[in-house]
Amino acid sequence: MFIVVLITSVTDLLAQEHTAPAPLFRDPVYDGAADPVVFWNRQEKEWWMFYTQRRANENTADVAFCYGNSIGIASSDDHGQSWVYRGTLDLEFEHGKNTFWAPDVVYANGKYHMYVAYIQGVRNHWGGKARMAHYTSDNAWDWKFEGLVKLSSENVIDATIFQAKDGKWKMWYKDDAGGSVTWLAESNDLYNWTWLDKPVIADQKHEGPKVFQFQGLYWMVTDQWAGMGVYHSTDLVKWEKQANPILVGPSSRPEDTPSGAHGDVVVVGDKAYIFYFTHPGRETHFKATLDADGKYPYSEKRSSIQVAELIVNNGILEVKDRNKPFDFYLPDLKE
Repeated sequence: MFIVVLITSVTDLLAQEHTAPAPLFRDPVYDGAADPVVFWNRQEKEWWMFYTQRRANENTADVAFCYGNSIGIASSDDHGQSWVYRGTLDLEFEHGKNTFWAPDVVYANGKYHMYVAYIQGVRNHWGGKARMAHYTSDNAWDWKFEGLVKLSSENVIDATIFQAKDGKWKMWYKDDAGGSVTWLAESNDLYNWTWLDKPVIADQKHEGPKVFQFQGLYWMVTDQWAGMGVYHSTDLVKWEKQANPILVGPSSRPEDTPSGAHGDVVVVGDKAYIFYFTHPGRETHFKATLDADGKYPYSEKRSSIQVAELIVNNGILEVKDRNKPFDFYLPDLKE
């Protein structure tokens, strides 16, 4: 009896050691971390997170806190258990203060490639021409501007990059001028892109597509602003929508409300983790009220990064019970 209790206690201790923090990360400068991408930094030997650094705690008009954003950096040297703010990327390639949103990062042929939405200047209200900027780096700190990628319009955001089995690179992205749905471009070298002349996911408006491979299928999740839609494919061409979306409602974990928005997925071994942001001060993702001065309150602007585990159950992609502690461990990766 004593031996059984001892083993159970050790098991519980190990589970507690790797329990996912909630929230996973809050930006300590502006408290507006959103749109995360998580990747293994080969040079630093750490897990890194890039994210849109919304200026949530600044007393600005309307949605100005979503403009003038830099791309924030957070790193973890303890397998994802804690994250420390490291500053922002220096991405400016023309005069003035400009806006950067929603990065995605891949590593190929000894370089990091980043694609990030770029809008010239800072605005009080939604608007501006959004183009996809391409950067490369040897160390993920210092980035070279390679140019603006010509895509289906000049109002594109939220790239997700994935390499197909034939070696061709695919970029799915939101085209606001093309129905606010997901379009596709392809490249052999990550520099030159050609796009399809019609959207590939167009059943409803959405943003933030993310493509990954898990449990024998390709998956895409999209931000529907009330949880995430889920699609699966066997060939990265034909996509079938899953009836049940994920991250639709809140959980009982701190800051994990009202729903999960614009995420990234990291697959390590037989585990898949989805990183997403929340608006803890809102009743719904869109419910925020302008005051008499045309400003949103800080509590409704701030955002937090969370993580949850994904599982496949009878062919359905699901989020493991977010109300319960779960084992979360990002292992060191070999090059």
